[in-house]
Amino acid sequence: MRIVKGYHGEWNMGSPGGWEYQRIAQILGKMAWDLISESVEVGVEVGFENSQINAVPGFARMLLRAHENRHGRNPVHAVLLAESETLDVVLENKNFVDYLNRLEGVKACLAGPGHLSLKNGKVFCKGEQATVIFMDFNMNTLLRIAEEEDINPIKEAIRQGILVNPRGMEPLGAKGMFEVLTEKYQFQLSEDTQIHTPWTRQFYPRSTTGPKGEPIEDLVAWTHQHWEELVLKPAHGYSGHGIFVGYMKKNRQKHIYTALDTGDYIVQQLVPLGLWSEQSIWPMMEERTLFLKEWQTDFRCFITDEGLQGFLARFGSVPTNVGSGGGIQPLAILKSEMAPNEAVNRINRALLNLGFDGFIQIQEEVNKRALEMGFTYLLGPIMVILRPRLLTMDHLTDLRRYAINLWRDAVKLEQLWRRRQLDNVVRIDKEEKGLAMAQPWRGSPALMVSDGLFSLGADLLDNNE
Repeated sequence: MRIVKGYHGEWNMGSPGGWEYQRIAQILGKMAWDLISESVEVGVEVGFENSQINAVPGFARMLLRAHENRHGRNPVHAVLLAESETLDVVLENKNFVDYLNRLEGVKACLAGPGHLSLKNGKVFCKGEQATVIFMDFNMNTLLRIAEEEDINPIKEAIRQGILVNPRGMEPLGAKGMFEVLTEKYQFQLSEDTQIHTPWTRQFYPRSTTGPKGEPIEDLVAWTHQHWEELVLKPAHGYSGHGIFVGYMKKNRQKHIYTALDTGDYIVQQLVPLGLWSEQSIWPMMEERTLFLKEWQTDFRCFITDEGLQGFLARFGSVPTNVGSGGGIQPLAILKSEMAPNEAVNRINRALLNLGFDGFIQIQEEVNKRALEMGFTYLLGPIMVILRPRLLTMDHLTDLRRYAINLWRDAVKLEQLWRRRQLDNVVRIDKEEKGLAMAQPWRGSPALMVSDGLFSLGADLLDNNE
């Protein structure tokens, strides 16, 4: 029985991030919960500490497995490779390197491309041989960096398999891949992956089939006709940039032709907003009152060869990306014997009972602690919400199975891509493709993520039925 309903909106197989932000959100969420419980009766029991929520330890274990597979018991020198201009500003990279350095027998460093060098065919970082590297940017960014910096050490790391997010994974992150999952190869994949994949097509003048298998003679004209039910996305975009959500963009012709002129876009069915939205108490500052605000909720799953490692729960508008102004929500395991929607309603009533002044006092204390912990992204402080998003043990069981099946399906898809059977949906330039072909994945230790627009039992679609 499937407990989690909804769809993955996209995958990231190249340089997935966000693993550290949920760990901090859990600390802030527990702090908020304790302050709330001291002031009002909530009537719901939850837990913020669960090994399945925090992806950091599993990510670290994956790096160490990759090192051991290549170097055995020899000393570990792990490198987190990031763009030079981000080294001082991206919190999670700095924190993760600190975490690795606290592990016995592990040395780690945060570095930019300029810190790498080659010596006798080996890759060095700041004068010491690198044994495993995680690269926190994609291949198109790597090639842009190559215009100003020497990337030969990175290319050598790719050829030697030192880079732990294999370049052979990255083509699978192209959003056009979802066309394969909903058409030609769908029945070669797990039922889990099929059920959670929204109808998707590469967007250009063509004939195809629609969400219900109906024939479409002209996809562009059909998109214009069904605009409010659809989303246009860059096939290789990130942080929500360049997305046109039909119901939000009234000038459909303008946005359709922008996508056509830009190229490399997909058209995708709009996942019902109520399915991935929940309500939380939020302040109206000028009116000095509280109200029930509807938020969209995104749910990122971190997956390695060991299976599901953790989550990143985001909230905001459409899209929810932190790079587009979204926030990060703490997660909590529901321990009380009640349905998630009932528990959420009780928590919201308790927050209302705090009154405006009580609510703001707690929010300010949490925000202060967040800033002390450096809970910021490129845009500045990350938005924090007091109410946790609730998970049950049944949700965790369902998500573990989903993650295992998705990993296996991705390995199958890589095989198809390497046989050139997916060239029509994975459009990358010659040099990117060469780097990807130089480092096949084949299910070796690596990190991938799936961004889910999921219902966890407190969505508005269910509550309104």
